[in-house]
Amino acid sequence: MGHNSKLRIMINAAMTVDGKIATICGNAKISSRQDLRRVHKLRASVDGILVGISTVIVDDPLLTVRLIKRREREDPARIIVDSEGRIPINSKILRTASRVTTIILVSERASTSNIQKIRSMGAIVITAGNRLVNLKEAFLLLEKMGFRKILAEGGGELNWSLFKLGIVEELIVTISPKLVGGRSATTLVEGDGYEKISEAINLKLNKVRQQDDGEIVLFYKVQTL
Repeated sequence: MGHNSKLRIMINAAMTVDGKIATICGNAKISSRQDLRRVHKLRASVDGILVGISTVIVDDPLLTVRLIKRREREDPARIIVDSEGRIPINSKILRTASRVTTIILVSERASTSNIQKIRSMGAIVITAGNRLVNLKEAFLLLEKMGFRKILAEGGGELNWSLFKLGIVEELIVTISPKLVGGRSATTLVEGDGYEKISEAINLKLNKVRQQDDGEIVLFYKVQTL
């Protein structure tokens, strides 16, 4: 992707004070109504919303712009990272794929029948990578398609993959005044992680917003080397 890339990735997430973005059972309803309105406003400002397949299976989200008054404009495209093409046919995303642009990123492992099923629902399938979706390759293809600003609302694994690629420009985190614990509960960034603090990705705090219910929203710019 590199610095010449016209495509910008922004990550938005809500987490508890102990860094969890979902409980041990996958419950991820952390944000207040006020914060959800902020997220929908953010969605209205991008060309695409990116999530991983596990988010689709656990939450069955619609990923459209609601909760705000808006001028007539189309919903951003929904982009799903789904190596095997296993997105459920009855998911809200595929059921609305004929009216909201929906792109499923798969790898060579996705079966022809899965790809055909997805396409029959009106979604676009892009193959990138052998065993897993090669995000770098996929983003280059999305950039060629005209995508400029993508909002990632995925889980910890997807966040790690994006940070590791070095293509995240901004991170917005809402901290909810709650503690849920759970050593296997999903944290903001998962993956393998770095071994040393010196390898860490550095962030620059640009803005802090306090919301009702004791929520704090932190707006970070990602420092690139």
